Amino acid sequence: MEDFPIITTEELQKKLETGETLHLVDVREDEEVAQGMIPGAKHVKMMEIPARLNEFDRETEYIVICRSGGRSSHVCHFMQEQGYKVRNMVGGMLEWRGKVE
Repeated sequence: MEDFPIITTEELQKKLETGETLHLVDVREDEEVAQGMIPGAKHVKMMEIPARLNEFDRETEYIVICRSGGRSSHVCHFMQEQGYKVRNMVGGMLEWRGKVE
């Protein structure tokens, strides 16, 4: 069982529709992101996360996104261990029905 918060694709879509300020991090590979990502998401490949932790703020909650929710779960676990606030989008882009760019 995961020891960090999760968010469903439906919950995320509702939050985006209300204009809530969210910090989305898409950890998929370039070729996956090329097929579309959630507007406003920051693309940081999973393997680059450790080297790019300085780009993240410990006071900000990040919603981590991948294709199905597996890689983002690993990233959430890692980032939480480093003291960051994270939430995993379960189901990933496979279940996302909102806009993509």
